[in-house]
Amino acid sequence: MLDLTYDTPAPKVISGARDDWELVIGLEVHAQVSSRAKLFSGASTRFGAEPNSNVAFVDAGMPGMLPVINEECVAQAVRTGLGLKAEINLVSAFDRKNYFYPDLPQGYQISQLYHPIVGEGEVLVEMGDGTARKVRIERIHLEQDAGKSIHDMDPNMSFVDLNRTGVALMEIVSRPDIRGPEEAAAYVVKLRQILRYLGTCDGNMQNGNLRADVNVSVCRPGDYERYQETQDFSHLGTRCEIKNMNSMRFIQAAIDYEARRQIAILEDGGEIVQETRLYDPDKNETRSMRSKEEAHDYRYFPDPDLLPLEIEQAWVDDLAQHLPELPDAKKARFIADFNLSDYDASVLTAEAENAAYFEEVAAIGDGKLAANWVINELFGRLKRDGDKPIGQSPVSPTQLGSIIALIQKGDISGKIAKDLFEIVYTEGGDPAAIVEERGMKQVTDTGALEAAVDEIIAANPAQVEKARANPKLAGWFVGQVMKATGGKANPKAVNEIVASKLAL
Repeated sequence: MLDLTYDTPAPKVISGARDDWELVIGLEVHAQVSSRAKLFSGASTRFGAEPNSNVAFVDAGMPGMLPVINEECVAQAVRTGLGLKAEINLVSAFDRKNYFYPDLPQGYQISQLYHPIVGEGEVLVEMGDGTARKVRIERIHLEQDAGKSIHDMDPNMSFVDLNRTGVALMEIVSRPDIRGPEEAAAYVVKLRQILRYLGTCDGNMQNGNLRADVNVSVCRPGDYERYQETQDFSHLGTRCEIKNMNSMRFIQAAIDYEARRQIAILEDGGEIVQETRLYDPDKNETRSMRSKEEAHDYRYFPDPDLLPLEIEQAWVDDLAQHLPELPDAKKARFIADFNLSDYDASVLTAEAENAAYFEEVAAIGDGKLAANWVINELFGRLKRDGDKPIGQSPVSPTQLGSIIALIQKGDISGKIAKDLFEIVYTEGGDPAAIVEERGMKQVTDTGALEAAVDEIIAANPAQVEKARANPKLAGWFVGQVMKATGGKANPKAVNEIVASKLAL
């Protein structure tokens, strides 16, 4: 069972030159909405298209072009809110965020500052020490993504690709509840898992479809508790934001560096300047990108081209009824239904595809045995084969289930099963037919096994005396019988015969 620790997680304490300090972290995760069209245009969102080929007139900022909301993007945001146990706002509104964007031809970003579509929610983050943290979600709002500036194609010019311009993003803003680098990475892992289960974001961090802005500050021990009592953010220290983090490892490294940088400044008598910073993984350091004070720096105002967005509760209820089973619920069910350990259930539910594969296998054979084979044999083999995803497994759930069923029936031993699995993995075919065709069936004829045991006992009288003096040595005879039968003897039957013959 998890020891649920909600509002007072153990802080990460960093020792400065003179004092101890505690870390305070909040994340703004930008998740690209899974949708075929952009947020306010019908242009494609396909990744990898020719530069500037997925651009509608409204994306290009052409005069007179008006945005039209994409209903599916709204539905995906609502599904995400429901999956995070968040409040769904039936009335929300879009604002213009005015800032210099060289890759947004409109000259502003359409976002939601004052009235987001999703309110407060939560994410339960499991830690490696067996505890769990409840990280509160402050809000989720919809906004447009920017394009991509390209600076390495010509020494004298920069280029721009507007394919990503206007693609729908969900910005998922957490409260400053995260207290350490490892917890921050675990939070992103869990959030990504939930989004992928929901089908609202593919979570591809390499393509930039999921990235995080990390807000880091440091405070004295005890100040965080004072913030909890008063909700006065001044107790948490001045924060700096590290932009566009798309790696769990880099998130942890950037937080650690930034915290130590701030501590050194404070202990030298300086002040932290609120600013946006970038992380350089090659130098393992953050560097200043631009100063950032408050939201008014962006000159927000309601978008005059878009009416307030009103949705009906019945529509929200319908979306809620069709949500898939989410990771925490699926994990609890696997533990209860298949008698799995917490670890095995966590591994199997890490990805929705893995969980679905396991359930198909378990429907054919024993659930616990199925878990062992999926985790140890299949996952291990896929990893050795270039870390293939489960969707590219050469062994189907039906084939693996058939192998497990053959073990349960006693037709093959565990050793034979591993040989059979390798054959099916590399050559394909029906496991039961392969066993028959290649003579792999386990020897269960007690008469034949007794004869093999008698022969080995007769040839090894000295070993017989040793085994009678120390019954643990009887395993030597079992091994010899297995060797003589090419591994096809039923190990349980051989053990019983050996024990009987040696009068153990």
